[in-house]
Amino acid sequence: MEPMSVVRWRDAALGLVLAATLALAGCDDGGEVASEPEARPVRVVTAVEREPGELVVLSGIVEAKTEADLGFRIGGRVVERLVDVGDPVQAGQPVARLDDEDEKNSLRAAEASLLAAEGQMIEADGNYERQRQLLERGFTTRQRYDEAAQVLRTLSAQVDAAAAQLDIARRRLDDTVLLADAAGTVTARGAEPGEVVQAGRMIVRIARDGGRDAVFDAPADVVARGSRDLPIEVSLSIDPSVSAAGRIREVSPQADATTGAFRVRVALDAPPEAMRLGSTVTGRTRLESIGGIKVPASALARTGGEPAVWVVDPATSTVTARPVEVLLYRPSEVVLAGGLAAGEIVVTAGVQTLRAGQKVRLMGEPS
Repeated sequence: MEPMSVVRWRDAALGLVLAATLALAGCDDGGEVASEPEARPVRVVTAVEREPGELVVLSGIVEAKTEADLGFRIGGRVVERLVDVGDPVQAGQPVARLDDEDEKNSLRAAEASLLAAEGQMIEADGNYERQRQLLERGFTTRQRYDEAAQVLRTLSAQVDAAAAQLDIARRRLDDTVLLADAAGTVTARGAEPGEVVQAGRMIVRIARDGGRDAVFDAPADVVARGSRDLPIEVSLSIDPSVSAAGRIREVSPQADATTGAFRVRVALDAPPEAMRLGSTVTGRTRLESIGGIKVPASALARTGGEPAVWVVDPATSTVTARPVEVLLYRPSEVVLAGGLAAGEIVVTAGVQTLRAGQKVRLMGEPS
């Protein structure tokens, strides 16, 4: 049998444990002691209506309206390049030469072959004429006459072939000199004296006279909404006072595989001299207006596989996912056709971790 003091001490300890358990249970059931979840800080922006007549500004360079790569029609060793980058050239002006010793020898051989073939044909022609006269008098046979006629036809064909070879040899000799096909300016060179080049390799590139273009890489949405009739103001990037008017002349049918942009060529109307080839220019134009609400691209999220944005209720400081219809998408911003009104507050950062009804705290605002 336990002593009375030990029993009393054990009963008192059990009472304290039971009291503590009931106190903890009371705290859980009452709900007053548990603290509310802390509001999540978010960055927001106020949705605005898209401005009419959006201004588009693009950077590009000045290029010749037409450029041509000049190369030899035959292969050989370059012995002389007569022009350099930046030099003006005229139509028919020599710009480079190949070693022509082989072509000269081929020409002499072709000339000799033609002379030999012509000599043989003269002899065959005399023999044919004799056989014809003898046949008329009855002093030869038809067979000999036919043989003389056949020899004459064969040698006549050989003369034609030798004459053709002579023309080819003369043309190849002429092809050892590369001529400019039009007036312009040399913009690049592709071979140096002493190099052995293949037929068709670019020796010099010439920007032909007769017009200049401003070339830009435009985003797909700008190309889709633009028009060839839109007036475009083009100015030098280093000196905006130097400017010229332009119209779209050509739009690439295929986007660049890396950037996704389309190459646009703008024909310049009477460009000033300061707008030289290779100059960096800025093009400005206003696109046709389309309605919609503009928000940053980072505000766009997805709920149920559809595009949406998180809208903040200023009265309760909670967020709600709002389905939207995307009219235009850009890497920096999106234009919405429906689902959002101008003036509403939209979350722009952390949209993937929000949940409906979650309390938020606007960055820069007191909690």
